[in-house]
Amino acid sequence: MAVVRPRRPVGAWTRPIAAALDGRRSPLPLFFRNDEAGWADDRLLRLLSLFEDRGLPVDIGVIPVAVSPTLAAQLSHRARVSHLIGVHQHGFAHQNHEAGPKRSEFGPSRDAATQLADIKAGRQRLLAFFGAQLDPLFTPPWNRCAARAGSALVGAGIAALSRDLQAEPLSTPGLAECPISIDWSARPRRRGGLAAWARKCAHAMTAAEGPFGILVHHLVTDEEEREQLGGLLNLLANHDRVRPITMRLAVGILAADAPASPLRTIDPPRSALLD
Repeated sequence: MAVVRPRRPVGAWTRPIAAALDGRRSPLPLFFRNDEAGWADDRLLRLLSLFEDRGLPVDIGVIPVAVSPTLAAQLSHRARVSHLIGVHQHGFAHQNHEAGPKRSEFGPSRDAATQLADIKAGRQRLLAFFGAQLDPLFTPPWNRCAARAGSALVGAGIAALSRDLQAEPLSTPGLAECPISIDWSARPRRRGGLAAWARKCAHAMTAAEGPFGILVHHLVTDEEEREQLGGLLNLLANHDRVRPITMRLAVGILAADAPASPLRTIDPPRSALLD
């Protein structure tokens, strides 16, 4: 039996998103990703409460070098109790190694062997904290990595990579890609306000054919932004054209939609969508 949750207020600025969802012929599989766990723990935990209170899943990218045993234990406990939190690897130390303006931890200046060593070391540290709770997913800092990182990820046991939708696919055999469709904290939202961001999100939702990912950032989410984000979550948690999923399930959907590809399915496909 589905859990009936109290309806919370939805801001008027979300109307374009509601209209886009109303017009969809089929429900939209939707996931949230939050990066940089290990920094600003208090803000992260407050953000998690937004999702837990509404019964929405959220995937957390954890920086291996930055995460403390205390935070790891808190995330592990909350994931076990709520079944709403996924954890995966976010880089290694979140350190830029490029001289140019495009920051990257796994960019072209580092050879494949060095990248593989960092990814493996980070994964082992996170496995020690999370064990089977750790998803075989990887998000690179700044949503950016070189093509050679693909083979390093596969070599380290990573099944899927998540970056921005505009990033050129790596096309690495054995590595699924689960991109983010829109960034909640992107500059256009700040320049044009919530209404402009809502129109951009609505347009993307109308065109979306596969899983739709929204990136959030606890580091820059203050009390005002938490309230605004809460208004968006209130809409998405109650709309019958939204199917909230985890990134693990999103990868399964993408693999099921490309049966001839070498992608490894890491979870059941469409039938496993959350009610």
